[in-house]
Amino acid sequence: MIIYPAIDIKDKSCVRLRQGSYDDVTVYERDPVKVAKTWESMGAEILHIVDLDGARDGIRINEDVIRKIIESVDIPVQVGGGIRDTAGVEIYLNIGASHVIIGTAAIKNPPWLREMIDSYGDKIIVSIDARDGWIATDGWESISKKKASDYIKELKAYGLQRIVYTDIAKDGMLLGPNFKIYEELKDRVDIEVIASGGVTSIDDIRRLRELGLYGAIIGKALYDGKLDLREVLR
Repeated sequence: MIIYPAIDIKDKSCVRLRQGSYDDVTVYERDPVKVAKTWESMGAEILHIVDLDGARDGIRINEDVIRKIIESVDIPVQVGGGIRDTAGVEIYLNIGASHVIIGTAAIKNPPWLREMIDSYGDKIIVSIDARDGWIATDGWESISKKKASDYIKELKAYGLQRIVYTDIAKDGMLLGPNFKIYEELKDRVDIEVIASGGVTSIDDIRRLRELGLYGAIIGKALYDGKLDLREVLR
């Protein structure tokens, strides 16, 4: 199972939100490049970056910071947040992102998503952010009428290979992941799943690995010192 240290960027700083709320922000570091280099130095295989401003507003105001991160590390970087058109996909792939993560636009424009999957294959990952099983969009500020489990089956039919699944209620709460959801996904859907939200302990990571998940994203637990990345990787 691959471990993805998370770098969430808002106003060009490295931050964390609680349960996706833009009104509950903790700033951890004003220089996200410094954070990226720290995770790399500790042995990270890949970084997970989210442009929170882009996710909410669809405007990639943190693009220059993300570019600097990609240029400053020698490990792959996957990027999400505000990627809602072909130009956005191409910009990040052209500056060296290993994968691009599409969220809101995947829900709102399925034909375009299929086009991106046809064009870029496994470089496309879809982010599924759900609250009580219903998909959230626009930086988690809107709840759609689409059930997450049904949507994942649609994505598999499109040829998608990998998703990031976030349980919003768990995100940033340090209460552990929603294991029930991941167990259901393992049983019902033949797709690579990266778990996100609530990963807090080594035991959490072991349980996710036992479920056969492709990867796990760790954010707040690393920043608050609940987990040591070196120990996790070891």
